[in-house]
Amino acid sequence: MIDLRAYFKRIGFGGGRKTDRDCLDALHQAHANNIPFENLDILLGRPIQVDLTSIQNKLVHQRRGGYCFEHNLLMAAVLEQSGFAVTKLAARVRLGSDQVRARTHMLLMVALDELSLLVDVGFGAQGYQRPLPFVPGEVFRRFQWLYRVVAEDHAWVLQSLQDGRWIDLYAFTLEPQHWIDYKVANHYVSTHPDSQFARQLIVQRPTPEARYSLHDFAFSIDRGTCIETRTLADQAALFEVLADTFDLHFPPETRLPL
Repeated sequence: MIDLRAYFKRIGFGGGRKTDRDCLDALHQAHANNIPFENLDILLGRPIQVDLTSIQNKLVHQRRGGYCFEHNLLMAAVLEQSGFAVTKLAARVRLGSDQVRARTHMLLMVALDELSLLVDVGFGAQGYQRPLPFVPGEVFRRFQWLYRVVAEDHAWVLQSLQDGRWIDLYAFTLEPQHWIDYKVANHYVSTHPDSQFARQLIVQRPTPEARYSLHDFAFSIDRGTCIETRTLADQAALFEVLADTFDLHFPPETRLPL
């Protein structure tokens, strides 16, 4: 069981608990805006646990962030406990590439009032901050950013409009996934030397005004119309950004293998 009171406090959610679209939208945005996407534990040599107790302890009680499995398993549990009908799905991340990758991303589908909605609070800065109706071909605006889902062979592809072009973010199917599927994918993503998360620091957080991203020492702010990027001088500056921008705090002696 999720401690909903502690979770709502963690994400700054003060709305009601109705099983309706307004509540779903507000929960999704509050989570996306307040719990950052990050892989710091992997770089610190700590295992990523995807059981619900560990996820709740880390993201809620320790006020940390995580990546897709942690975010969306937590969100799925919150929504199910709140009475929403949730289907857990998996996707192949593209981010503009045509390379075929394994299904290492988790997302959700929520059925509500005869409408299916994509729910994904675990895709970092490029994620949609409110659920997307699963209406293929239709364009949806989420603050400064546009998204759509298109059909491709036997899959569906989530795209975002970037510099006047539709870029593939990830491809997914509607086949329900089980917890063991995510456990296996999580093991690869968090431990394999070829995994991006085992080789690079990635911390991201979207807000209605801007998307904040930290890749190793490169810190960027995407405001929709322009992107500001600067290189942090050292680890002291990096931990200052982690605290000030992402609300992530570590003991002063902490060092990352960058």
